[in-house]
Amino acid sequence: MDRKDKLRRIIATDCGSTTTKAILIEFIDGEYRQTVRGEAPTTVEKPLNDVTNGVINAVTELQELARLKYFDNSITFVKDKVLNITDGDEGIDAYVSTSSAGGGLQMMVTGVVAKMTGESAERAALGAGAIVMDLIASNDKRANHEKIERIRNLRPDMILMAGGVDGGTTKHVAEMAELVGAANPKPRLGSSYKLPVIYAGNNVARDIITETLESKTDLIITDNLRPTLERENLGPARDKIHDLFMEHVMAQAPGYNKLMTWTKGPINGEMKNIPIMPTPAAVGNIMQTIAKRHNIEVLGVDIGGATTDVFSVFTKDYIFNRTVSANLGLSYSISNVLATAGLDNILRWVPFHINESDLRNMIKNKMIRPTTIPQQLEELVLEQAIAKEALKYAFIQHKEFAVGLKGQQKQREISEAFSQSTSGNTIVNMMTLDLLVGSGGVLSHAPRRNQGAMMMIDAFLPEGVTRLAIDSIFMMPQLGVLAEISEKAAAEVFEKDCLIYLGSCIAPVGKIKPDKIALSAEIKLPNGETFKEDIMFGELRLIPLGVGETASAILKPGKGLDIGAGKNQEMETKLHGGVVGLILDTRGRKPFILPTEANIRVPLLKKWMKVLDAYPENILK
Repeated sequence: MDRKDKLRRIIATDCGSTTTKAILIEFIDGEYRQTVRGEAPTTVEKPLNDVTNGVINAVTELQELARLKYFDNSITFVKDKVLNITDGDEGIDAYVSTSSAGGGLQMMVTGVVAKMTGESAERAALGAGAIVMDLIASNDKRANHEKIERIRNLRPDMILMAGGVDGGTTKHVAEMAELVGAANPKPRLGSSYKLPVIYAGNNVARDIITETLESKTDLIITDNLRPTLERENLGPARDKIHDLFMEHVMAQAPGYNKLMTWTKGPINGEMKNIPIMPTPAAVGNIMQTIAKRHNIEVLGVDIGGATTDVFSVFTKDYIFNRTVSANLGLSYSISNVLATAGLDNILRWVPFHINESDLRNMIKNKMIRPTTIPQQLEELVLEQAIAKEALKYAFIQHKEFAVGLKGQQKQREISEAFSQSTSGNTIVNMMTLDLLVGSGGVLSHAPRRNQGAMMMIDAFLPEGVTRLAIDSIFMMPQLGVLAEISEKAAAEVFEKDCLIYLGSCIAPVGKIKPDKIALSAEIKLPNGETFKEDIMFGELRLIPLGVGETASAILKPGKGLDIGAGKNQEMETKLHGGVVGLILDTRGRKPFILPTEANIRVPLLKKWMKVLDAYPENILK
């Protein structure tokens, strides 16, 4: 096969706020594998003010680790520091990159009704990888002068304007345009160009929007993202956001003009520039790719120091949603987790007594020294308890946002819909979820993988049968942009090198009395042994089943419970193993309740942690 038609060697980088990460992907023995990785400090800020320096340093580490040759047609940089892509045997065939440096993509969105077109605009912006700084809507109860002041002061990278169904009233859309025009906002990264504004609203209001905003902003008009109450059409708006991210935001960030000329790869047999993609959009891209290739529903989370991102692909239409919980993180935002969850909710996961002031001091120390890691076992347990609450509340916010379209049963004008106050029902269904993926330092770098599994189960409370996995080195962004030129390469590396499969969680759902059988399981293991047990309510079981291994299982829920086949219905299925194994969880779902009395709760926590082999024995005595 001609070298031009075959991706044999690919470099992918992710330019983060603090670190630029590079990976080398090679075609080996008929499949794509990630072979080496390198990283270096991101150099988008002073004193270097050139993102390509960090890229060069990260890729140079790849060269040294891979022991590749330093000739002109090797995986190297030529004299003018342009990434060398050649047809030579030692060259690379593609270079792709993502970026969240400089704060990522920051947007403001507007709509007519906050819970309808406003939410649709927010979904479009978040799905495109943006941080949504604010949602301005006609019915958000702020005075016009407050809205104008807000638009003027925030200085986003761009604004997405939505509002109205096609052919509907234009009054409120026109009012929003007048507010934006009156604010005359300036972009965050400089005042030498006009702020990009995307209009994706009522098509009959386009002339009004053009007349009001064309002279003051860089106005782009695209298809209505809510053409009818029954349908969302987010694709065109998201595409425009990506285009403007490249043309305006990246063009203003130091060094990105140069980097944009480096990213190349084969598309339909031709070498073309591959746009740099916002990091969160790339994560969404790989999740959608995996969901579609395997016909599964996927939920992912990335918990960081300042924010927690939740991504999901649900329903047969593979509807993608992303939320950013901007004040839930484990270092800069750790005090916000305490304020949101409350002290009692954090302490309910701690299997020992701790003085309240000691806990508060630990949290404050983490906030002012965000790069520190726990030095004692007790500190690790506390940090993981806080992580469970951060994940839980980020997931609650995600479920509230990932909803069906509101108003679709009521055919009426947008102007008549102000009385509606709530969105549709969430499309997040934990019973149909196939794969739960966790990433972020507290999950990916937990001393024991069992701790990562425990945090994910306690925070998300998966239902039925769910596979659990960890993104070991947060490779998802690079693979997401790689999927633009090769879904096969991205999917193979994602499954074989990016994910560490922990195993499967099996959890019946429904109310049951504590002294009743919650699950009868018969599991035939690949070593010939059979696990067979009637498990009472409130228990955990851990069954070893390795990576790549499967077991045949007959699962029968207790009376009134559901394991995935319906209430009281037995299910025959195949269970997938991992580095942790199979976790049978009969502690209850809908509701899941931890006892409030410490003398009951603490022994229970110790018992469960011991079963999961989450911590050393000395802390569980």
